[in-house]
Amino acid sequence: MIDKVAWVRVEDGKILSTRSKGKDTYYLPGGKREAGESDQETLVREIREELTVAVLPATVEPLGVYEAQAHGHGAGVVVRMTCYTADYEGTLAPSSEIEEVVWLSYADRDRVSPVDQIIFDDLTTKGLLR
Repeated sequence: MIDKVAWVRVEDGKILSTRSKGKDTYYLPGGKREAGESDQETLVREIREELTVAVLPATVEPLGVYEAQAHGHGAGVVVRMTCYTADYEGTLAPSSEIEEVVWLSYADRDRVSPVDQIIFDDLTTKGLLR
């Protein structure tokens, strides 16, 4: 089991996504917890590292927990994504291992990881993603 925290940011019916250097698949921004970190601390740190913006802790809200086969891993390796929404300050820009920051619509579903596809489906059902 790969346990991750992710930031779900939807604006104008599109979702913020990232592509790591050397990859062709898009992933929601976020990552793994460091020892002793809470979900919120992980979210704030990962988003600062990946996108150079500051997540506003007072605005962090749980969205859901999603599980699927981990992209790029052997059969049976599952990723669990604990997703949060939040507001932020700053200008989104790729940093660290991130090569590209994009806004995706539901039509881009085939360009994201399996767990992100489940999140896309859920957001579309809720009327948030176009």
